Amino acid sequence: MSIGEIALKACLIGAVVVFGPGRLSAQSAQTSSGPVTPKTAEQAYKNIQVLKGVPADQLIPAMQFMTASLGVQCDFCHVESALEKDDKETKQTARKMMRMMFAINKDNFDGHREVTCYACHRGAHKPVITPVLSEADLLVAEPAADHEDTAGLPSAEQLIEKYLQAVGGGDAAAGVSTRIQKGTLTVGSERFPVEILAKAPAERKTTVHFPGGDSVTAVSADSGWLGTPGRGVHDMSPAEADSAQVDAQLFFPASISKLFHDLRVERQESIKGQQTYVLTATAASLPRIQLYFDQQSSLLLRVLRFAETPLGLNPTEIDYEDYRVMGGVKTPFRWTLARPNGRFTIQIEQIEQNVPIEDATFVKPRN
Repeated sequence: MSIGEIALKACLIGAVVVFGPGRLSAQSAQTSSGPVTPKTAEQAYKNIQVLKGVPADQLIPAMQFMTASLGVQCDFCHVESALEKDDKETKQTARKMMRMMFAINKDNFDGHREVTCYACHRGAHKPVITPVLSEADLLVAEPAADHEDTAGLPSAEQLIEKYLQAVGGGDAAAGVSTRIQKGTLTVGSERFPVEILAKAPAERKTTVHFPGGDSVTAVSADSGWLGTPGRGVHDMSPAEADSAQVDAQLFFPASISKLFHDLRVERQESIKGQQTYVLTATAASLPRIQLYFDQQSSLLLRVLRFAETPLGLNPTEIDYEDYRVMGGVKTPFRWTLARPNGRFTIQIEQIEQNVPIEDATFVKPRN
């Protein structure tokens, strides 16, 4: 495996526990000497013409949104190893399309983001302009209706309480102060060792061991950092840190009501033949997320969340499986994370609980 391939996989995995995609570069809004003004895209990158004024740490997510919307990779528009060059006509076209999209939303929707790249492209670099004849011809499924009959559905409080009891209850959770998980991360047909260290209430460090170096995601208190082979260590953006805090909760079921507000049970939905209740919720500085609870076991089967970009929302979907009881607490031993640019699965093979973990474990190392 080449260094480039390792870096690509590390960027895909980038933020194993973070809402939204990992950044290749993030400009922290805080340094050891105090707060600083975050850089804009044109200050941090070369030859920015359309997305001027956008925070630098939002540029890469915006590019990821475009590649997902068009079903292409970075080299569709960019010259490899010289991303700032304008040699490719597709890059010029992309700029025209972004300007058109912004103008449509400004002139027709009072500046609200109603039209995005995906609205027309639907995963194809050339939009389909002729009506399709069958559902099989559609590239993606249409989203669920915004308004559905909620009569007969349990309340959010009932759903959360059942979930809490299904995993062992608050008393059992209080007896777990740390957790060390070891297993494998699978991307396609390739497998890599992974280790996850977690400490109550919300410190977490995930390390994926690649042949060319480790990919690390860590969060502690209200900050976090990322490290990838060949790219060093960098801070998470404030929005990433907020997201990471949610996933870093050692016992998530007991934290839902504290982390989220405006909780609503909106509909029922089937996942792999299992009927679920879909609970939507809002967390600080994050778009609404969806939590899918199995109607029979009351366990959490899926989380669907989104990351804001200047062009649209990037989705991340996590499916939880293989729940087992450890120390009186039921926890998933397998989860699959899917984003528009790929997916990976973590299978836990070994768990240790209440093993001492030093706070320094979660502190960002010096480059």
